[in-house]
Amino acid sequence: MTLVTRLLTVALLAMSFTAHSSSAADKPNIVYILLDDAGYGDLSCYGQKHFKTPNIDRLAGEGLKFTDHYSGSTVCAPTRCCLMTGLHTGHAIVRGNREVKPEGQAPMPADIVTLPRLLQKAGYVTGMFGKWGLGAPGSPSDPAEHFNEFYGYNCQREAHSYYPDHLWHNRERVELDGKTYSADLISDAALDFVRANKDRPFFAFLPTTIPHAAMHVPEDDVAPFRKQFPQFEDKIGRYSGPEVKNPVAAFAGMMTRLDRQVGQMLDLLKELGLDDNTLVMLSSDNGPHKEGGHLPNFFDSNGPLQGHKRDLYDGGIRAPLLARWPGKIKAGTTSELISAHWDMLPTFCELAGAEVPSNVDGISMVATLSGQSGKQRPHEYLYWEFHERGGKQAVRIGNWKGVRLNVSKNPGAPIELYNLADDVGEATNIADAHPDRVRQISQIMKAAHSESDTFKLFGN
Repeated sequence: MTLVTRLLTVALLAMSFTAHSSSAADKPNIVYILLDDAGYGDLSCYGQKHFKTPNIDRLAGEGLKFTDHYSGSTVCAPTRCCLMTGLHTGHAIVRGNREVKPEGQAPMPADIVTLPRLLQKAGYVTGMFGKWGLGAPGSPSDPAEHFNEFYGYNCQREAHSYYPDHLWHNRERVELDGKTYSADLISDAALDFVRANKDRPFFAFLPTTIPHAAMHVPEDDVAPFRKQFPQFEDKIGRYSGPEVKNPVAAFAGMMTRLDRQVGQMLDLLKELGLDDNTLVMLSSDNGPHKEGGHLPNFFDSNGPLQGHKRDLYDGGIRAPLLARWPGKIKAGTTSELISAHWDMLPTFCELAGAEVPSNVDGISMVATLSGQSGKQRPHEYLYWEFHERGGKQAVRIGNWKGVRLNVSKNPGAPIELYNLADDVGEATNIADAHPDRVRQISQIMKAAHSESDTFKLFGN
C-alpha cells in the first residue's frame, strides 16, 4: 500500500467515524423502568393517598401521563416477553410462568429477535438491571445473550427474596451474604452503567423487583410508616425469606425506597448533561398482588379498576405509564392513547433508527410522545390470553372490553362485555344488549390466538 493510499484510507475511516458519531449523537438514550406488581393506583400521580412518590411524579409533571396503557400480561414472564419481542400473548413464545429447576424459567429460542438486539444493531449499548425470568443461567436465552450488560436476578423465583445468597453479573454468579438488600445493589449497578456509557447512546432496562412480595425493605424506610399505620403492627406477612411485621408499613416503605432510586437516576442524568437527550419511561408489569401480607384494597392499589394480578379485568392489566423527555415531550400532559407494552419495541426502534420486524403486534407511539397525537396510528384492538386459573381471554376495542373465563374447558364460554367509557370498573356486564359487539370480540379472540406447543390455552 502506497503512502497516498494509506492516507486516503485513514481519511475515509475518519470520515466514517465522524459520520457515525454524528449519527449516534442524534440517537436518544432510553431508560425504561418496569415496576413489579405495582397497581394502577400505587403512584401518587395516579391517586395514591397513603404515601407519596414525588420523584416518580416528576415524570408526570415534567412529561406525559398515560391513562389507558396496558401491561403485556397479568403475570411476570409473559409481560417481559411482550416487551422484548413486540408481540402480544396470542403470539408470544412465553405466555405464562414456567419454572426450570434449579434456577430459571423456560427460555426463549436462541435466535429470537428482541428489542436489545435490534438496538445494538443501531449502535446502542444495552444494559438490564433487575429481574429477567425468560431463561435459565447458561440457557440460549440467558439475559447476557441479549444485553451487553446484565446485573440482577436471572430467575424470578429467586427474586422472591430481597436478601438473596447470589445475583448474576452477566454470566458470573455473584455470591452475597444473604443480608444485603438486592434492590439497592441493582439500582447502583444501573447508575454505574449510565455513568460508563454517557458518551454513547444507551438503552437501560430496569425491571425492578419492588414491590413484588415479600414485603422486605430496610427498617429506615419502614419506621415512618409504622407510626402512620399502627393498627397493622400485629399483622405478619409471610412469603419468602424472613417474615415481616406490619407488611402494610413495609409496602409503603418499599415504594418510598423505589421512588428515591428513581430520583437518583433522574438526578444523575441531569448531572451528566444527558437530560435533554434521554427518554425516561416508567410502567408496571401487571396489577397489584395480594401476597406476603400486602393489602391492595387498603391502599386502593388498583384505583377505580376491578381485579388484581392474574385477572384480565383492567385491575390486572391496566398499568401506569409515564414518559419524560425535556424539550421533546410537553410537560404536564395526559394521553388517553390505548396502548400496551408490546408497543415499546417499535417505539424505541423508531427513535433509534433501528429496523422494526414486520410481524410485531406493537405500534410506535412516537407521534404521541412528540405531541402529534393526530398522526398517531391507533390499534384496531388489544388482545390478552392467560393460561392459569381455567384460562382467560380479553379484548379491548375502542372503549369496549370483552372478557372470557374458563376457556380451557369451554373455548366457547360466554363473553362478558363492558363499556369502559361508562363503567371503568367493569361492574355491569352488558353482553346481552350488544350481541353484535360480542360476536366481533369472539372473532378477534379466535383470530388473535395462535397455537403454542408450550402453552395450551384450550383443552388443558
